[in-house]
Amino acid sequence: MSLALELTAAPSFHVFTVFAPFVCCALFLAVLVTTGDGADGADGGFYLGDRRLSPARAGLALFGSYMSAATLLGTPGLVALTGYDGMMIFLLGPVVSWIVIQFLIAEPYHSTGRFTVGDCLARRLNPRPVHAAAGLATLVICLLYLIPQLVGAGALAAPVLGLTGVAAERSMVAALGFVMILYVAIGGMRATTVVQLLKAGLLVGGGLLLAYRVLSEAGWNPGEVLHRAAVNSGAGDRFLNPGAAVGSDAVSRVDGLSLQLAIVLGAAGLPHLLMRISAVPTARAARATVRWAALLTLAFCLMAALIGLGAGALVGPARITRESPSGNTATFLLADQLGGTVLLTVISCVAFMTILAVVSGTTLAACAAVAHDLYQAAFRQGRAPETREVGLARTAAVLIGVIATALSMYAQDINVTTLVALAFAVAASTVLPALLYTLYWSGFTSRGACWTLYGGLVSSLTLWALSPGLSGSSTSLLPAADFAVFPLRYCGIVSIPLGFLLGWLGSFLDRRPPDVRKFADLQHRVAVEGAIGSPRAEPVARATPAGPGSFFTAR
Repeated sequence: MSLALELTAAPSFHVFTVFAPFVCCALFLAVLVTTGDGADGADGGFYLGDRRLSPARAGLALFGSYMSAATLLGTPGLVALTGYDGMMIFLLGPVVSWIVIQFLIAEPYHSTGRFTVGDCLARRLNPRPVHAAAGLATLVICLLYLIPQLVGAGALAAPVLGLTGVAAERSMVAALGFVMILYVAIGGMRATTVVQLLKAGLLVGGGLLLAYRVLSEAGWNPGEVLHRAAVNSGAGDRFLNPGAAVGSDAVSRVDGLSLQLAIVLGAAGLPHLLMRISAVPTARAARATVRWAALLTLAFCLMAALIGLGAGALVGPARITRESPSGNTATFLLADQLGGTVLLTVISCVAFMTILAVVSGTTLAACAAVAHDLYQAAFRQGRAPETREVGLARTAAVLIGVIATALSMYAQDINVTTLVALAFAVAASTVLPALLYTLYWSGFTSRGACWTLYGGLVSSLTLWALSPGLSGSSTSLLPAADFAVFPLRYCGIVSIPLGFLLGWLGSFLDRRPPDVRKFADLQHRVAVEGAIGSPRAEPVARATPAGPGSFFTAR
């Protein structure tokens, strides 16, 4: 009997009766925390909240913003089906990515940014063109990240609630998109923080519960779990060797390396994570926040590995692939086998909250790009009133939510993993080079920033359009077409170095020399705030013409 049919009998009702009130309570809390002084202002709360979270709570929220439903559902399935590759590529990568953020990004970005990536770049570069380029790159990355999350939500929520068919999946996508719009448009960062804290606590608790049950079934012997998973896989020792997920030929190995590179470097360029890092009072707090998020990620990835091996050992690859060839239902199947209706209901609610937290944080980052980067800085050059900017951000939340939901409803057959990897590759090819050059290279110029942002965006999207991810195979987005001339499914190994190269080349060919004084001021600001940990003096953008001291003054 399929999982969908099994759930129709009883668990779907329990999931709905538990999850619906839970979402309503979370929405009530979101509205409650947004009331008060400054809740409607950009500085007061919409973009960054009140900046009063402790590093531990901020780290929990950052962890909640980063860990998507793929880590809870898709990754354990891949571990159960592919063994070594699933653990090394999809679990080790997210852990290593925090090292890049911790040592290269967190403190200097917090010290030099304000709301968005464009604010950090504009600290020493010409603000109008870099805000426009950064805003466009942020919007594209967020949409690429939102669509697969919503697609996965529909594909997973419908069978869990006992519904079948494309119409049911689209209904689930529409419902989740509506709730997402409400959270962001009403409460901004404060409401998003509530959702992320709740999701993070549920995710850790659900992971611990499943891991506990797996170990108890194996006599508290992790080696027994690994052995039984390898035996059930039918691959024997090959289950513990590389090649099961990406293949063993040369092209497949390069493709796997490209995917790993995008995962490790792309997280440092995801706009919604950078926005969360800014939502703490000091640079020291930002560093501590990332440390907490890294520890939580490490702990949960260990749980996910154990859950995946447990699914392979107790459920078996045959049943997992029968329910879902990609393994997305492995966690549900394991929960159903270990705890029946109760545990399945708990894990289903955790999965829904996981998706909701990620999409709300990503939507907020996209809203900030539209209202702050594109409208306020690039179009109005800092002259628009703050209330108008925040009002536009709320409107953008509705528009972006509707667009992402509509695209997701008609992309149910999309390869979710490919599109998520593309979002990481675009972030690593655009935002990451621009940030690293801005923070660490005195010769970086505004032309270099535009070249790396636009060039990295165009190159990564073009390579993906010409790859097997879009056409040329049965798992492509367009399986009936075949114009794949680029051999790799994942483009990061080409587009990421190209993004760095374009930033250097644009700066080298720029006739206007870089402003070394502003770079020295930026370095001094980072050093001072990192040493004393004092709150930064916030630059102010008001409804006055940009003058010599304005944050948006051309550099």
